[in-house]
Amino acid sequence: MNAKVIAYALYLATTVPLTIFVARTLFKHGGIFLKDVFHGKDELAAAVNQLLVVGFYLFNLGYVALLLQTDAAVENAEDVFEVLTMRVGVVALILGAVHLANVWVLNKIRRRAALEQQTMAPVAADGWTVPAGAPQ
Repeated sequence: MNAKVIAYALYLATTVPLTIFVARTLFKHGGIFLKDVFHGKDELAAAVNQLLVVGFYLFNLGYVALLLQTDAAVENAEDVFEVLTMRVGVVALILGAVHLANVWVLNKIRRRAALEQQTMAPVAADGWTVPAGAPQ
């Protein structure tokens, strides 16, 4: 087995579990955030959470597959680690960027919904009050 094949195997053995770990973590903890975004509509939050995870897997595993091939000369252990760290670092940055983009979009939705709720009075008015110190 040559060094390039070892680099490919180590790359996949690192990036696929990393992608799965991040996706599961986002799914587990994202559900609470999505319930807040969708105002307690649990079914909608669960459906969106599942769709986000599927999209996350497709995007990131596709990117992992695209980065698999290398034209670099991989002849010894040093070359293996150089190729591996570069590729894993890029995948980690992409995972982080996708996560931040999802959170940013969902936070925009949450803020817009919160602003819409603030336009309504929290309590119905039951009359007028006279300010303190004003003549009656």
